[in-house]
Amino acid sequence: MKILQPLAITSMLFLAACTSTPQDKAAVQSNVHNYQCESGAMVVVVYPTTDSAMVQYQGTDYKMQIAVSASGARYVGGGYEWWTKGSKYGAEGTLFKSNADGTTGATTESCTKS
Repeated sequence: MKILQPLAITSMLFLAACTSTPQDKAAVQSNVHNYQCESGAMVVVVYPTTDSAMVQYQGTDYKMQIAVSASGARYVGGGYEWWTKGSKYGAEGTLFKSNADGTTGATTESCTKS
């Protein structure tokens, strides 16, 4: 299945490819992660730094910052939380609504890294 990525993620990859070494280009390209969700939706995630994530969901990009988690990696921003466990093929990724008080809200998508 071919995945079309949003302009912001594509632009980030293009700019990185134009201004970096071959090793940097490979690192940026390997930083794009696709998750297939139980609903049939796709979540595409880029990790520009170890402390941030750009999550694309239903045609919108959400800039997120790392947050405290008991296990896995958790990123918060734009009214959502992106929580992953593992990093290899088949790893779990869950998109939650983020409550105004900073707590985790209802599950929006349950996904598997493809």
